[in-house]
Amino acid sequence: MDKRLIDVFVATCGLLAAAPVMLLIAAAITIDDGGPALFVQTRIGRDRKPFRIYKFRTMRDGWITGIGHWLRATGLDELPQLWNVLRGDMSLIGPRPLTGADIARLGWDGPAHDVRFRVPPGIVGLAQLHAGRGARLTRFLDAHYVERRTAALDAGILVVSAAIALLGKRRVRGWLRARRRARRLAAAPFGAQAAPAWRGQPVSAGARTG
Repeated sequence: MDKRLIDVFVATCGLLAAAPVMLLIAAAITIDDGGPALFVQTRIGRDRKPFRIYKFRTMRDGWITGIGHWLRATGLDELPQLWNVLRGDMSLIGPRPLTGADIARLGWDGPAHDVRFRVPPGIVGLAQLHAGRGARLTRFLDAHYVERRTAALDAGILVVSAAIALLGKRRVRGWLRARRRARRLAAAPFGAQAAPAWRGQPVSAGARTG
């Protein structure tokens, strides 16, 4: 089945199924500090075209709110982006959309980095399953996804993302890191040290400002 058809079907079903939860979250955010429930920001999408992204607001005056901590830990702050998927701004799976400022800061505004903009950005992406590992790894994983995306890869990302929503990001990402370490040790010659961790600039600023 065409990926766009899958996106529309899943986004429609997701919005209908999650509507009661989304209403409760919106009410809780408003009650928590009296501010608006949604955070809207311009991000850069496919072919570097800007669009307006929707998220549940998790910050106020530069500080994460009480309910914001929980929303970020579960990833439920991203639920309004199902509307972006339905509109065609985004896909369910793909490189996370960044702000123009983040792209410039990372130096990803040149043609050498066009690969990550060949596809619609996603609510969840391969790089986000390994968050906090640096810009170099993010760039590699985004390019890997764009060049080798398959239905099986998308399904795996969705399964891990669902686990994050149920168990929390810290627990699931800890399990992923332990699994990667075990695989590196198993592949390394006896007595060799594991490969050094990736280093680079963090890329979380644009994705976690709301």
